[in-house]
Amino acid sequence: MHSLPKGYRALVIGAGGAIGSAFMRCLQADARCALVRGLSRGQGPSAGADAGPPLDLLDEASLAAAAERLRSEAPFSLILVATGALHQRLAGRSTPVGPEKRLADIDPAAMAQAFAVNAIGPALLLKHFHPLLPREGRSLFGVLSARVGSIGDNQLGGWYGYRASKAALNQLWHTAAIEITRQRPAAVLVALQPGTVRSPLTAPVIGTDAPDALAPDESARCLLGVMD
Repeated sequence: MHSLPKGYRALVIGAGGAIGSAFMRCLQADARCALVRGLSRGQGPSAGADAGPPLDLLDEASLAAAAERLRSEAPFSLILVATGALHQRLAGRSTPVGPEKRLADIDPAAMAQAFAVNAIGPALLLKHFHPLLPREGRSLFGVLSARVGSIGDNQLGGWYGYRASKAALNQLWHTAAIEITRQRPAAVLVALQPGTVRSPLTAPVIGTDAPDALAPDESARCLLGVMD
C-alpha cells in the first residue's frame, strides 16, 4: 500500500471469512505495514490483543467494546470491513433462506436479517471504528459491497433483499464519507465490488468449480490495489 505512510497500521473486520483472511495474508506480507489486527465473528482482536467479548454485528455493545479495546493501538490508516451474508440463517428455520428469485419469495424476516447484517451492522462499525482513523494524512475505510447493489446496473431482477441491503450499504458509506472528511479531510471511504469469489458465501449459488470465479487472495490483492 504505497499511498499510505510507511509503518501504517491496518485492521480487518471479518478476518475469519474467505476475503477477510485473504486481506490479512496480503497485509501481513506488505513490508510497509507495521501492524495488522483482525476481528471476526465470535472473536475479539487477534494477534496478541486481549480477545475481549465476541464480535457480533447484531449487537452494538460488542462492536463498541471491540473498538474501545483497539483504541490504544490507533490510529489505523487502513480499516477494512469484510462482512456480509447472502443466505440468511433465521431462528427456528432448519435451512438458510437464500436470495429471492421473484416477489412471491420475499420473506420479511429474511429481508430484515439481510439489512441487519449487510447494512445496519456495517453502519454501526463505521460509527464506532471511524474514530480510530488518523486525523491527519491519508486513510482508507473500505467495505465489501456487491455489483448487484447497483441500481443502474440491475438488468436481471431478483435477489431483492441482498440487492437492496447492498444498495443501502452504498448510500450509508457515501453519506458517512461526507461527514467523516469534515474532520479527516484526507480520509477515503470506499465501497468495493470484490467480483465473484470462490467462498462459502457464493458456493451455494455458483458451486465450487465456476471457471470465472476469483480466488480470495486474487480478489483481495485487486481490492487493495483499487484502494491504493
